[in-house]
Amino acid sequence: METVKIRLRKPTRVHTFSIKDMNLKRDEHCIVRTERGLEWGTCVLPPETIPDDQSEKFKQTVVRRVTHNDESKFLEIQKDEERAMDLCKKKIAQRELAMKLVDAEYTFDRQKVIFYFTAAERVDFRQLVRDLAHDLRTRIELRHIQVRDEAKLKGGLGVCGRELCCATWLTDFKPISMKMAKRQKLSLNPSKISGQCGRLLCCLAYENDLYQQRKRRDQEAGKEPPKPPEEATEPAKVEATEQTEAKETSPQTELAETKPVETPQAETAVEPDQSVPADQSAPVDEPAESKVEGQESTEEKPAAKKSRRRRRRGGRRRRGGKRSGGSSGGSN
Repeated sequence: METVKIRLRKPTRVHTFSIKDMNLKRDEHCIVRTERGLEWGTCVLPPETIPDDQSEKFKQTVVRRVTHNDESKFLEIQKDEERAMDLCKKKIAQRELAMKLVDAEYTFDRQKVIFYFTAAERVDFRQLVRDLAHDLRTRIELRHIQVRDEAKLKGGLGVCGRELCCATWLTDFKPISMKMAKRQKLSLNPSKISGQCGRLLCCLAYENDLYQQRKRRDQEAGKEPPKPPEEATEPAKVEATEQTEAKETSPQTELAETKPVETPQAETAVEPDQSVPADQSAPVDEPAESKVEGQESTEEKPAAKKSRRRRRRGGRRRRGGKRSGGSSGGSN
């Protein structure tokens, strides 16, 4: 038994189908049978043989290659899908439902119409289904999808300039977090790391495992994690570090830094009986202590003035007493 990989039209997901006595080539169109009925598909990988034990796993089968009648019918189906979209939008506006219609899909046998929509909250669309079934005369299915599935259905170009991964080859959506962007030293600006759907880019998960493995190796080896590139590319910081290294290594700068600064000492009025010992004088190579002693000497200056005034007053009193005693003795 042989199997083949077929990409369906909407949504563009790849499924495995069983095939018998048919040699499909890559990018060749075919009609397949799924759970929803007959559908249009495109071959992605040519047939491959599998063991007979695994034949029961693949219940979906390839019916035939596309014929000229199938191509004309496919064009009519695309026109009918556009009409169904316009009709559904009008019905949604009449019912005032909080939902956004994304796309409509007819099965190839026209037995069912599937409408894809997005909504922030749960929507009661039972009456809408009745209206659509009455006008289109077929089975109606409304399917609620997420914003990433919307981008997958519509397609487009990403920030890299290529087609969206979800619209071309990506099959499943993996959870993406901001930790992946931080681990890869990327910009944390949401506009730069968000895709067309408004969520974080799916490509952030492509190299995330490699960064985790490198981090584990560095931790086992005891290495420090690499610095972010912004610090290494700033010229101002590089020049500052070079200047500091030059100061630390050159002996001339060390001498200039350790040389004391001479500060003028304040003049102090010292009495004859009070002399400053030579041992208590501030050393020349310690400018901080000399400043302190200068401050103390300026604080002692008013005290010396007070002692001088007291002595002068005492001398005047003594002279006044002698004069008063001499005048009294002369009168007697």
